[in-house]
Amino acid sequence: MSELLYLSRRDVEAVGLGMREIIAALEAMFREKGMGRVEMPPKPGIHPLPDAFIHAMPAYIPSMRSAGIKWVSGYPQNQARGLPYITGLLILNDPDTGFPTAVMDCAWITAMRTGAATAVAAKHLARPESSSVGILACGVQGRANLEALACVFGITQVRAFDTAPGVASRFAAQMGARLGVRVDVVGRAREAVEGMDIVVTSGPILKRPEPAIEAGWLKPGGFGSLVDFDSYWQGPALAEADRIATDDAAQLEYYRSVGYFRETPAPYADLGEIVAGLKPGRASASERTLAINLGIALDDMAVAPLILKRAQARGIGTRLEL
Repeated sequence: MSELLYLSRRDVEAVGLGMREIIAALEAMFREKGMGRVEMPPKPGIHPLPDAFIHAMPAYIPSMRSAGIKWVSGYPQNQARGLPYITGLLILNDPDTGFPTAVMDCAWITAMRTGAATAVAAKHLARPESSSVGILACGVQGRANLEALACVFGITQVRAFDTAPGVASRFAAQMGARLGVRVDVVGRAREAVEGMDIVVTSGPILKRPEPAIEAGWLKPGGFGSLVDFDSYWQGPALAEADRIATDDAAQLEYYRSVGYFRETPAPYADLGEIVAGLKPGRASASERTLAINLGIALDDMAVAPLILKRAQARGIGTRLEL
């Protein structure tokens, strides 16, 4: 009788996988992607409510012996209900037989691998001496992105902005204590962008946003990570970037075809091409650079096997019969 291992959200967190390990796994995955040694079809989805999505995200990484799919939802409306924005499950399959080997909660994985993808992009596109970070939208992704960036850069100053009362203050207290950095709460989006070496926008993904960030706010030499597509960035601000990269050019073009990224210039490179050394990263200290990481299934499939292996070694999870 075949079995699979079920890992709850608590189980996934209990294995103790660190952000540095996740960053290393994603960098290895992007190198494989850049060399064309992965398989990832476009992610199909359904959209039961405005700006809400439920996506199917399959991928295969031969070098990691990782094959599977994530079934994930993002509902901005959940915030008013006191529910998480992101929920879902991830299934891993045995590449040799196709049998499912594990089912696990995907919310923690999604948060951590998204922050790690920003760190991988920043490693190649931000100035190495970057030390200040602006976080716009201080929820789960704001936290994960700052944690990941602190693994790569010597962060000494953070400015936090959020439209929801009290959210930025809680973020500042928690992240300042966790990372040992100064976190200042600011009252305007502009204050979280101007003068910052790195800027992360991580609010809900909106098809008809009212973006706040204007041209000239991101300083020459600054790097921006657009975790929320173009929801925070006005067209002229995007247009003044010297280099824009994405984690998957084909998916960005798909999203453009259905109404997103209407004023976003075409990216010059896929992040995989940059990590693999096929295209250059930052070329000068004065360039404004942006990374538009859409969140791809390969991210999840790079992380999930690490969680499964550690869970098996520690006896974490519940075995279920197929």
